[in-house]
Amino acid sequence: MKKILFVFGTRPEAIKMAPIIHACYEHSGELNVKICLSGQHKEMLYQVMDFFKLTADYDLELMKPDQTLFDITADGLRLIENVLDECMPDLVVVQGDTTTTFVAALAAFYKKIKVAHVEAGLRSFDKYSPFPEEINRKMTSSITDLHFAPTQRAVDNLNNENIRSNIFLTGNTVIDALLWAANKVRNEPSYQKMFATLDLNKKIVLITGHRRESFGKPFENICNAILMLAKRYPDAQFVYPVHLNPNVQKIVYEKLGGNRNIFLIAPLDYPHLVWLMDKSYFVITDSGGIQEEAPSLGKPVLVIRDVTEREEGITAGTAILVGTSIEKITTEAIRLMEDKNIYEKMSKAVNPYGDGDSSKKIADIILKTL
Repeated sequence: MKKILFVFGTRPEAIKMAPIIHACYEHSGELNVKICLSGQHKEMLYQVMDFFKLTADYDLELMKPDQTLFDITADGLRLIENVLDECMPDLVVVQGDTTTTFVAALAAFYKKIKVAHVEAGLRSFDKYSPFPEEINRKMTSSITDLHFAPTQRAVDNLNNENIRSNIFLTGNTVIDALLWAANKVRNEPSYQKMFATLDLNKKIVLITGHRRESFGKPFENICNAILMLAKRYPDAQFVYPVHLNPNVQKIVYEKLGGNRNIFLIAPLDYPHLVWLMDKSYFVITDSGGIQEEAPSLGKPVLVIRDVTEREEGITAGTAILVGTSIEKITTEAIRLMEDKNIYEKMSKAVNPYGDGDSSKKIADIILKTL
């Protein structure tokens, strides 16, 4: 029996790893699955673990107050070394582009353990945007033995970096997780009770924003654009689960607080976010995962970033890159609000990130390879 260690530490990683882990559980006679959490996110991560009925075998509890990327990297590398010594896996599976991802891959390399990278090959081609994720994923690719690329563009990116073997086009497991979650929560009365202040007969615009490269003036622009839209459409409801980072909280509450049709709420756990996304008219976001998820629910996406490593959505027409320009954000939002043809075209565009069978593909490849 081969032993696989899944290492992750943030909510998005957990969401995208969960369906693969369950797919590997189906091969329990041949694969011994272990889970290591870095703790890079805490409460949000544990909520996802509970929702997907996963239990960690190791928890590094990495997070400390006011720590830096230096702390996360150095402490994480040392702590993961101990886990690898105890677990002795045949394969370490990492996901995406967090510091946990890179550190786990590097630790496995030092121990000469094979690495599989889920969501391999994404590139923005700007090493500071997103920061530090762009460099994390590039360095992880140089270590990886099995590259699970979500799209053909990701495959091409790897090929252009002279990575040409053991690349598998699988789709993105975020779609697997989303479809499972949406079916579970869509008609669940308890979720609707949490949003009792919302009128589901009116348009809901979901907003998420937290990227550190937008802190300062760009974030002020985003908030000013939202404020202008809220005034233009008083019957629409603008719902913003506000990230806990003080750089986000301060500006958002100063700019947007106290407006009747802007709802500033606490960050949502994954199932409640899926429920709200499903009820929304469209989404304004800087989240990578939501760029992939929303189109599967038929929701157009305005991406409030200057560059995105998820160009497939832009090309497919499921998303529009609006940056942090007040004019661009408001112009495209107004078009979605007022032009039915544009809205229908975006909402019915085919999601380029997969159809829900990515996890089975990855589990089958892992089994065959090991």
